[in-house]
Amino acid sequence: MLLGECQFLALSLSMWVEPTPAPMPNLEILTVNNTWMLVATFLVFIMHLGFACLEAGLTRAKNTVNILFKNTGIIAIGLLTFALCGFNMMYPGEAWRISGVLGFSGMGIGLPLNYDQIAYANGAYTYWTDFLFQAMFAATAATIVSGAVAERVKLGSFLLFSLIYVALVYPITGSWHWGGGWLKAEGFYDFAGSTLVHSVGGWAALVGVWMLGPRMGKYANGKVKPIMGHNMPLATIGAFLLWLGWFGFNGGSVLSADPNAVSFVFVTTTLAAASGIIGAMAVSWIWQRKPDLSMVLNGSLAGLVGITAGADTVSVVAAVAIGFIAGVLVVFSVVFLDFLKMDDPVGAISVHLVCGIWGTLAVGLFSTNPQHTFWTQLLGVAAIGGFCLLTSGTLFFCIKKVLGLRVSESEELEGLDLGEHGMEAYTGFQFFTTQ
Repeated sequence: MLLGECQFLALSLSMWVEPTPAPMPNLEILTVNNTWMLVATFLVFIMHLGFACLEAGLTRAKNTVNILFKNTGIIAIGLLTFALCGFNMMYPGEAWRISGVLGFSGMGIGLPLNYDQIAYANGAYTYWTDFLFQAMFAATAATIVSGAVAERVKLGSFLLFSLIYVALVYPITGSWHWGGGWLKAEGFYDFAGSTLVHSVGGWAALVGVWMLGPRMGKYANGKVKPIMGHNMPLATIGAFLLWLGWFGFNGGSVLSADPNAVSFVFVTTTLAAASGIIGAMAVSWIWQRKPDLSMVLNGSLAGLVGITAGADTVSVVAAVAIGFIAGVLVVFSVVFLDFLKMDDPVGAISVHLVCGIWGTLAVGLFSTNPQHTFWTQLLGVAAIGGFCLLTSGTLFFCIKKVLGLRVSESEELEGLDLGEHGMEAYTGFQFFTTQ
């Protein structure tokens, strides 16, 4: 009798307890992960619209078509060169030609031998998704250079530089860490590309700005003459689009849809951007005695670049500190570059190079993983910086000798829209000035 009552009670309780769910089949996990990786890819793609809007807004109206054309062309160059050779150079697998330094597994993309969509990347995403996500990063590196050399670089020369740089330099440096090369073996860590994407573009931007020289009228009689951007609303839209895209840039770099990891990266990324704004706002307001919108916009991007290397491995408090320091650094960097008469119309060097270096070194200072040491991070920054300076300097020098780098004075004064493209961004409008 007692046994029967116990069985009845157990049966009754079982009706109120949720059954333990069966584990998801591998194919279902693959589908969830792959879907998130594709969404992240779309978000990184949107960043190119952000770059186009930001650069166009922070430069003069007479060069808007040129800015938009370059940003459109770079996407095509990045995707096609990465498909042709970049992907297999950045991720050579076992096909290292020089162990840990240079590898290449063949021209073109295609399914690897014995391809298994579950086995590939441990079931996190498919081969095709892997290529597309990484290709978006490749195009980003060249976009960074575009803004720094804006308003005076020859279109053909810039596109040729981008073609070679993205096809060869970016994947070689990327292979050193993300491809399992020698920096990976040394313990260097860069989660989503503070160095491998942003400073790779930033070093090239620095060389390009130095070789081109400043825009006409930027520095005169020992003073800096500000050349204001023509459309601050457009620049603000660009900055917010970049912030949105960064959720895919960093969140996708988790390389799965792991809810805890992705959510944590979202938090560190967002807080770093917010604290970057505060850092840039405070310093620029004190320095200039008036709040500068362009500095605040770059402050948000500085925080984003700074946290990119360690978004998954630093604490929330550290993320706020990293972003704030990046926001401070970007203001001082802009001022210092003007002191050196290095004319960067959009602050690309300050945002992507200076804050990319800071973010990479910050991993060695704030990471919760004791294996991420400051000296190893410094080694990676120095090695990649030296390689990028050498290669970008060589490329720009050769292009300058053969094709020339800079447009003529008359073309620069008239504007690159008419000089290079024979069209204007704003036709049918008449601008009035008041005395």
